Amino acid sequence: VHLVESGGGLVQPGGSLRLSCAASRFTFNNYFMSWYRQAPGKERELVALISSGGGRTNYADSVKGRFTISRDNAKNTVYLQMNSLKPEDTAVYYCNLKVRGQDYWGKGTLVTVSS
Repeated sequence: VHLVESGGGLVQPGGSLRLSCAASRFTFNNYFMSWYRQAPGKERELVALISSGGGRTNYADSVKGRFTISRDNAKNTVYLQMNSLKPEDTAVYYCNLKVRGQDYWGKGTLVTVSS
């Protein structure tokens, strides 16, 4: 399994970013995919997940209505569109795959929301 996140950066409050996670070395369209985040001094938390076909999604209450998870199975890529960003969204964002109880992670991409 190989997961590579990109798209993070510095954005002002109220701004938008789109994160991407390029996946390889497994059959991408067979699995749910998730985005997690970890803020400084806090535990890693689930942000959003999407079913293998993309028809089902779920979100943390803190991001509902602002973030959208999607996937392109032809490109083996999962996305996280983040709108109306707040300072409390500042974190390292990680792509996640769970297979038979085993977690696989990318190295993460840093999102900083600050004026």
